[in-house]
Amino acid sequence: MASRKVEPDPAFRRILGLDPGLRVTGYGVVDCRGNRLAYVASGCVRAGAGALPTRLGVIARDLGHLIAELSPTEVAVEEVFVNVNPRSTLLLGQARGAAIAAAVLAGLPVSEYTAGRIKQAVVGGGRAAKTQVQAMVMRLLGLPAAPQPDAADALAAAICHAHATTGLGAVATGRRGGRTLRLGGR
Repeated sequence: MASRKVEPDPAFRRILGLDPGLRVTGYGVVDCRGNRLAYVASGCVRAGAGALPTRLGVIARDLGHLIAELSPTEVAVEEVFVNVNPRSTLLLGQARGAAIAAAVLAGLPVSEYTAGRIKQAVVGGGRAAKTQVQAMVMRLLGLPAAPQPDAADALAAAICHAHATTGLGAVATGRRGGRTLRLGGR
């Protein structure tokens, strides 16, 4: 019996959402087929409290392993907001850079969204509390319990990206998603 090559489904996307943090980086993966979302996995990469280069290495390494294991087709990352403390903002930016580098090294397109836009897409208001985000993520994905706060924020980023790149969301933005980082500087 001859084997037949199975063509990939162009309507299927697996989105990895990331909520970068220096100590804890949340991740969440959803499958998107048309306007339907399905939960795949979520959790946290814990970088600990060691030296900064070691922590950044843990983030990049562990996310690289997750990407290899879960095979996402695209990535959505929360943008850094400017904090009252510039040093904290710079450190968070470095954690975010390690997360983005892991995705880009795996050849994945990366889209960025502000925290307000993510909350707007999931809760309906850009100033929603973490508990509201957790509750809506649980409801939208049919989860039996609320995910951890960092994982919920990452799942919310994935949901936001799915909404922004399908149906009326794609039409409203005039493009696929938020700001997209291109591979190879193109």
